[in-house]
Amino acid sequence: MKNKVLSSALQNWIPKIFSFLIALFIVLSIRFMNVNDRVVTLPLEVILPEDFNAVSLVPETVDVVITGSDSIIYLVDPSGITAKADFSSVSAPGIERVPVMLEYRDDIYTRDGLVVSASPSSVRILFEGK
Repeated sequence: MKNKVLSSALQNWIPKIFSFLIALFIVLSIRFMNVNDRVVTLPLEVILPEDFNAVSLVPETVDVVITGSDSIIYLVDPSGITAKADFSSVSAPGIERVPVMLEYRDDIYTRDGLVVSASPSSVRILFEGK
């Protein structure tokens, strides 16, 4: 009995594996086909250090990318998202890079499968002493 089941399972194994891979591809493509990006430009709050002057341009805005289902991403209110870059810990002159921190109610976005990210994800500014 065991030999019959094993031999029938191993018989024509190439078409079976090929069929499984096609089915997997179809499921994954349908799952990710409805994923789109919405780009929103938001003001960037930049916190500068007191002991140094910014020599290069200080960015005023940042693009926020909202990724998810097309039917949900346009329902997101961008005014609930704030962007911040904190350079207050700069201790020496030169070029400093800090990540852009996004603040928003995390539970709303993760419940609907949305991903929120900043573009660019970090900001560079050149500082010199006062």
